[in-house]
Amino acid sequence: MAGRREKLRRVGIIPEYRGFTPDGLASGDAIDMTVDELEVLRLCDLEGLNQEEVAQCMGIARATVAAICSRAHCKVANALVNGRSIVIEGGNIAYSPITTTTAAWPAKEVGTMRVATTYDNGNIFMHFGRSEQFKIYDIQDGKVLNEQVVGTGGTGHGALAGLLANGGVDTLICGGIGGGAINALTQAGITVYAGAQGSCDACVEALIAGTLAQTGEATCDCHGHDHEHTYEHGESCGCHGHHDHDGHEGCSCH
Repeated sequence: MAGRREKLRRVGIIPEYRGFTPDGLASGDAIDMTVDELEVLRLCDLEGLNQEEVAQCMGIARATVAAICSRAHCKVANALVNGRSIVIEGGNIAYSPITTTTAAWPAKEVGTMRVATTYDNGNIFMHFGRSEQFKIYDIQDGKVLNEQVVGTGGTGHGALAGLLANGGVDTLICGGIGGGAINALTQAGITVYAGAQGSCDACVEALIAGTLAQTGEATCDCHGHDHEHTYEHGESCGCHGHHDHDGHEGCSCH
């Protein structure tokens, strides 16, 4: 008689950070943490939901949540105390992105392409996962019809892909971005132009002109470290010949 099939666990974010290492040489083999274990930690410890609420979110029994939570806590404690790395992957999961309100975002007209840029006082904000604002542009026949700065409402990291998708975004222009975020955006059908710098408006103009370099690869390797990088923003997208901190080209608006 076949064993009972394990129920899929619904997960609200696609992790942007896929691994963590201790300061210095890791001790022993890496600890494997599944995506559903990370989701339970996120919902219980970060969002502050009780186990019954988490069970409803993930579509599993409360007892299953308790077991997953206990297992995940042990893994984190092992990594912190014994200096072991954590690798996040796998699990019996089904992605069910967080429902994010986009009421403040303007309606997207039929036949237009919506472009979003990470936004910081007129310039590309250099870390996608920490973006608090986007500037969105509705483009038709090579012309910008509408543009508006919109907030993320506190949404961060993996859930930003769902926010942009719900907002009708077709293309994202950003600075630093991790591989997990690119995967989430790609699954949402959004084209990514990473490694951009300088003026948001100038980068969108370069996109329309077909001169914006498309880089759909990770441009930020600072995941797992709690620090910011400082960049100088120019008045225009004048990043010819310049590179970011990882040696990747920026927004090459030739």
